Amino acid sequence: MMIEQFPWLTVIVLLPLVAALLIPLIPNKSGKTVRWYALGVGMADFVLMSYAFWQHYDASQATFQLAEKVVWLPQLGLSWALSVDGISAPLVLLAGFVTTLSMFSAWQVDRRSRLFYALMLVLYAAQVGVFVAQDLMLFFIMWEVELVPVYLLVCIWGGQNRGYAATKFLMYTALASIFILVAALGMGFYGDTLTFDIAELGLREFPLGLELFLYAGLLVAFGVKLAIFPFHTWLADTHGEASSPVSMILAGVLLKMGGYGLIRLNMELLPHAHVYFAPVLVILGVVNIVYGALNSFAQTNMKRRLAYSSISHMGFVLLGIASYSDLGVSGAMLQMLSHGLIASVLFFLAGVTYDRTRTMMMNQLGGLGEAMPAVFALFTIGTMASLALPGMSGFAGELEVFVGLATTDIYSSTFRWVTVFLAAVGLILTPIYLLSMVRQVFHGASADQMCDLVPACDLNDLDLKAQGNQEANCFGTDCVLPEQAEFKDANLREIFIAVCFLGLIITIGCYPKVATQMYDVKTVAVNTQVRAAYHEVFPDALQPLAQGQWSPTIAEAQSADVWGVVK
Repeated sequence: MMIEQFPWLTVIVLLPLVAALLIPLIPNKSGKTVRWYALGVGMADFVLMSYAFWQHYDASQATFQLAEKVVWLPQLGLSWALSVDGISAPLVLLAGFVTTLSMFSAWQVDRRSRLFYALMLVLYAAQVGVFVAQDLMLFFIMWEVELVPVYLLVCIWGGQNRGYAATKFLMYTALASIFILVAALGMGFYGDTLTFDIAELGLREFPLGLELFLYAGLLVAFGVKLAIFPFHTWLADTHGEASSPVSMILAGVLLKMGGYGLIRLNMELLPHAHVYFAPVLVILGVVNIVYGALNSFAQTNMKRRLAYSSISHMGFVLLGIASYSDLGVSGAMLQMLSHGLIASVLFFLAGVTYDRTRTMMMNQLGGLGEAMPAVFALFTIGTMASLALPGMSGFAGELEVFVGLATTDIYSSTFRWVTVFLAAVGLILTPIYLLSMVRQVFHGASADQMCDLVPACDLNDLDLKAQGNQEANCFGTDCVLPEQAEFKDANLREIFIAVCFLGLIITIGCYPKVATQMYDVKTVAVNTQVRAAYHEVFPDALQPLAQGQWSPTIAEAQSADVWGVVK
């Protein structure tokens, strides 16, 4: 009985946060104690969430589970309310898995290591908090808390343009998150009682005008985090300057927070507005896919190429969310999980390569396959997963999205097939820019010589900065310069981390039910709700979009509501 009443989610959220506050008390003379401590906390939290979901989460139920609620400020309707369902549970596990391995990948950090691992643990707690928050204001608070450690991690341990990249990240995401606050207040204050409980807000019927207004604001907020065109420019700059462990979390977890928000708030709470915006999401998804793929070709920096690849892959999430099909929404979820694993391992292996060569510029690399065969093999497998090779998780997710969108009965056949064709063009471009990256880095010879830099490891060294080499930054006190690079192959720790990711990628690719069984019931329920809203918008026509319209028109009475609310 006590086990059933145990506050699992509260412990899962607060354990990394409390552990981060205790780091200053840990003796760390050797520089190794704090990293073992942080890794132990991350592993303990991941094991705890895995056990809680295995024993107390029922995937056959679409309702919120493991619910915990403590009234915080009743006058303002605020509460510490946590729960999980099919949308949040797999993303919580993804956050725990990626963040724990990213801390293990940061083993060489010995400069300000206390602060680094404390920030990583705070980021761990904030990510999980976003996914399990059932109170909309608590969701916003966790969303904001997550920004601080990412900003500091990029600003302190990033490249020479780290200040610019960190500031751009903070401005984009912080300004966009204001729309979440406005939407939360709008939904919370509407009606007779003040509440921010997501389950209760889901039962309210908002005027269409208010729904459209709130949906547009949330689309901007989540679009920035998901790196939807044209709100995407922060992503490549941040990845280009962030250390690889931080890039793993950025691509593996933080992008998925945008997709989660679109499903949780836009689809679930504002289904009628989703009917109007769904065709817009399809168009934005296609733009993301093609634009991201084309921009990847122009990148000579390995991490920036992977960043634009992430932008392209997030387009499939938008297509699935807007597909009006059970298979499409399921594919969007699988694509988020799959990309979280694939992008994390690719950014990790890019970091492993950088540790040896001290450059991310592909025109300065070449022929590394012979010197580092293990890194070459692991990177190639990760690349195959990213380009959706059958048997890999990327193939399963993108196939579900394609089939879901192609078979939906909502859009016209012309619209569907044009969309599928353009998305397929992006899919064809993906292996070209990824395989060319593998060829350039691991085969052939370097086109340019390594830059000659004065031997210095001080980040504040003006002589080093004056050389203009954007890749020469010191992650720890043991840093080396490009001409001093030793081309050692991956060690056991690095192989273990990569195998953990690749093993799960292949498992999901061969047997997708490992992942889909956690959320299928919930995604079907969400899509059923959206389709019901669609038929409410069109009570006299079964398939108005299939008859040639791209988006429904607002009736005169509904239009009056729009202007009444917005003005």
